[in-house]
Amino acid sequence: MYFVKKRIEISAAHRLNLSYPSKCTALHGHNWIITVECRSKELNADGMVTDFTLIKERVCAKLDHAVLNDVLPFNPTAENIARWIVENVPNCFRCEVQESEGNSAIYEID
Repeated sequence: MYFVKKRIEISAAHRLNLSYPSKCTALHGHNWIITVECRSKELNADGMVTDFTLIKERVCAKLDHAVLNDVLPFNPTAENIARWIVENVPNCFRCEVQESEGNSAIYEID
């Protein structure tokens, strides 16, 4: 099994839709750190699992310097963003989304 890992930093804003009172329901921003992990039993014709540039493009083109509520069709929690990345990056099986120091969420395919 081959593995690649790409760390990406983006800036983005969001507001959370929550069932309880929270200051996070107001629009606010983070400098997010996203770690994308991909795997494959075989390398592609170029000798790669997934091109690092493609990983960055898939994540940054949609999320960097965006209001996440405007570009994603779900409540933009770190957990939901991690799942969206796994579903939208080829061969991705695990993603960690850190929205601030000490606060991160991980989504991983079983």
